[in-house]
Amino acid sequence: MKLKKTVILMSVLYSGALFAAQSSTSVEEKLAQLEAQIQALKQQHAAAQQAKTVVVESEEPVNKDAPPKLTLSGFGDIKFYGDVEFNMDAASKTGSLTSIKQSANNDWAPGDKERWDINGRILLGFDGYRKMDNGNFAGFSVQPLADLSGQMNLDDAVFFFGTENDWEIKVGRFEAYDMFPLNQDTFVEYSGNTADDLYSDGYGYIYMLKEGRGRSDSGGNFLMSKTLDNWYFELNTLLKDGSDLYVDRRYHGVELENDKNVAYVRPVISWQEGAFSTAVAMETNLVNNAYGYRDDAGRWVDQSERTGYGFTLTWDGLKDDPEDGIVTNLNTAYLDAIGETDFTAGINGLWHNFELGYIYAHNEIDEFNASTFDADCENDCWIADPGEYDIHTIHTSYLIPDVMKMKNFNIYLGAYASWVNASPKEGKDKNDDRYGGRVRFKYYF
Repeated sequence: MKLKKTVILMSVLYSGALFAAQSSTSVEEKLAQLEAQIQALKQQHAAAQQAKTVVVESEEPVNKDAPPKLTLSGFGDIKFYGDVEFNMDAASKTGSLTSIKQSANNDWAPGDKERWDINGRILLGFDGYRKMDNGNFAGFSVQPLADLSGQMNLDDAVFFFGTENDWEIKVGRFEAYDMFPLNQDTFVEYSGNTADDLYSDGYGYIYMLKEGRGRSDSGGNFLMSKTLDNWYFELNTLLKDGSDLYVDRRYHGVELENDKNVAYVRPVISWQEGAFSTAVAMETNLVNNAYGYRDDAGRWVDQSERTGYGFTLTWDGLKDDPEDGIVTNLNTAYLDAIGETDFTAGINGLWHNFELGYIYAHNEIDEFNASTFDADCENDCWIADPGEYDIHTIHTSYLIPDVMKMKNFNIYLGAYASWVNASPKEGKDKNDDRYGGRVRFKYYF
């Protein structure tokens, strides 16, 4: 403050001298000049003081009572969501007639008789998406699962980018185009990894063109797609341990050895106009000798050559008539594999929340090593020899929507019945059946 007063006093004296020397200048003008000089000196002094000041910010927030904040990067939209899916099941046997799992519980042992079970999972979803003004976009999706057995799993984990209504690339863990839609499939379903544990040795195989579809525990997908008017083109590539396709890595009575990963390619061509859509597709493994076994002489026997084809037709009347519309699917699939060919056809319809469907599968087994087959499974399994096997499955479900007037809470009632006609090349014909029912609680958040 002393410095400030001294500077001001000197300025006044200096200005007074000027005032005395220049008598031609008016008093008002001299006073205005003096005031301007004083203001300039004040500003210079304030700037000097501010330059010497060091500001230290405390790590503690200024307002300790303020709630914590969630800060986003600002690069795009973030979405958090999820659903609860719990099932109460009752089935005649756990030993499968087919490769389709009727439960998310992996602990069911083949050969058990009646089964009562409560199973399910809670899914948490995190999606990120950013779209530019020119139509370019990029994003991600991750969906962890927590099931009733106390295990943590993962549904999807995918990164994608492209141009809207034009092209897209996806990489990660996800499912590609569904070539065998089952409509409101409450009980006849595959819960878990589409590309894993699809084939159960000793039981029938309902082939649905899903071996190269994705969502595997031992590999990932790379998908490229293109939309052109009513046409949609997709090419999915799946790299994984191919022996994971088989439960316990057993196929036709032998234990498989994995030598290298498979590379499935799965092209799809789809056309859609209004409520009608159709698609054709194929899937094949490009890697020879990926997995197999060694015979009694020690020679390698390849089991990884597999090629499948599929065709589907869909009429979705709910698009134009949400109240009374009908949804119908007609699906076919054919697999040509080493020592086996499989044909599957199915039809299903949905109307007023009621679904009814039928699936027919024909397995023709040319090779089967019964000498190494497990004795317990041989007594309970119904494919233990080469031959022809027909599987028939009827499935139905009913949706009870908006439970307790909550639009995010639904209950599904589902049931199925399957029976098989086995005609082995050796031995007598054999028939068997399975049936079951389910109550599913579905809650979205």
